[in-house]
Amino acid sequence: MRAMLEAMLNEFASRTVARDGVALHTRVAGDAPPLLLLHGHPQCMAMWHRVAPTLARHFTVVLMDLRGYGDSARPA
Repeated sequence: MRAMLEAMLNEFASRTVARDGVALHTRVAGDAPPLLLLHGHPQCMAMWHRVAPTLARHFTVVLMDLRGYGDSARPA
């Protein structure tokens, strides 16, 4: 899964954000007003791979895996 995501979103920088003791995986690209894209159940951030690069031309696109999905951790 990780290799496929890397290939689809290779222009997006991978980052980890800690919130309430949980590490949340994000990817960020662009240099404009922020746009946060969240997935639904049972997807992960990869669902945005077709539209995110285009949106990143006009926004700072932040893709995030919700807690317990993709590469994000879940609470104990």
